[in-house]
Amino acid sequence: MLPVAEARQRIVAALAPVTAEFLPLASAHDRVLAEAVAARRTQPPFAVSAMDGWAVRAADIARLPARLTQVGEVAAGAAHAGTLAAGEAVRIFTGAPLPDGADTVVLQEDCEAGDSIVEVRDGGPQGRWVRPAGLDFAEGEALLPAGRRLSARDIALAAAMNQAWLPVRRRPRIAVLATGDELVRPGETPGPNQIVASNSYGIMAWAARFGATPVDLGIAPDDVHALAGCAAGAAGCDLLVTLGGASVGEHDLVQRVLAADGRDLDFWRIAMRPGKPLMFGTARVGPAPGSPVPLLGLPGNPVSAMVCAMLFLRPALERLLGLPDREGPLETARLGADLPANDRREDFLRARLETAADGERVATPFGKQDSSMLRLLAESECLVRRPPHAPAAATGSQVEIVRFDYGF
Repeated sequence: MLPVAEARQRIVAALAPVTAEFLPLASAHDRVLAEAVAARRTQPPFAVSAMDGWAVRAADIARLPARLTQVGEVAAGAAHAGTLAAGEAVRIFTGAPLPDGADTVVLQEDCEAGDSIVEVRDGGPQGRWVRPAGLDFAEGEALLPAGRRLSARDIALAAAMNQAWLPVRRRPRIAVLATGDELVRPGETPGPNQIVASNSYGIMAWAARFGATPVDLGIAPDDVHALAGCAAGAAGCDLLVTLGGASVGEHDLVQRVLAADGRDLDFWRIAMRPGKPLMFGTARVGPAPGSPVPLLGLPGNPVSAMVCAMLFLRPALERLLGLPDREGPLETARLGADLPANDRREDFLRARLETAADGERVATPFGKQDSSMLRLLAESECLVRRPPHAPAAATGSQVEIVRFDYGF
């Protein structure tokens, strides 16, 4: 059986980022930049006042109080004609361009203004309350890097950079196909030996939240021709995710139908719990010889499918979107309950995550970890990772955790 880390690496290495598209700013929020974006102008483009007051020459207010002659007024969006001479002042408002010759702004509350004379009672050094040109950024600076998921703050910055359109990765099309005679859709009346399908809805909801476009291929019965027909809907998609049928039993048809050529299958068993029957390779969908589509076969058990999505579908989506690889040391937390020694499979335990009185995080695994219990998954905030052959762990010891994030 393949270790979890190696399986993840193989999946990521086999995929490539999807193509880019240009979107207007109003539609680019939460999308991923396909290339770095540079400023098309300097901000601010000229020196401006940071406060309401008077634009002056610092030399004229070196000794206080100082009496200056008012020679004009300038607001944001306007400009003062001419150059400020010695002994002169211009009434200025926040955001207005600093008049030529001026180098300082004094606050309006520190001045007494008459009809034409301004008495400055308190001032400051040269440059006080002035925002110089380029204070924020300069034209040509690459401020938004490729692979960045655009926040509202990024959109505001892009607008200030005078960028009306942004190059972003298109949304990957993720086809999702549930398999099994035992499944019916939510809202339908199950037969005597049937259950309600849940996996595909959770997977599609999360994939959409992550930035993909899910394509619902429905439920394929345990029939070779029906499975092939349903899978044909994945043609043109960037990834086909199947649910169930990934093992080697007589009714597990995904491998036999969609990856019949041994060269198309990379692996199909992972040394982990929950989720050992995980498959990855290339599916051949549609009329022979079939269109190749990357295939990620998730287990049929509800919790196994969702946990495997968190561990393997997420890095696949990150790769397709051109996001930076987040592989690295996991976060840690204090263990909230004793755990027995682990066996040869890497274990991921559903757990609550709380903050103790001392501010440290505490992860407490649920006592029952059956892979059919979605309720406990919904009540969890993280997974506690247990390495293969990990010794027994006592309450209070440090453990690695995988936090649920981004709508999982």
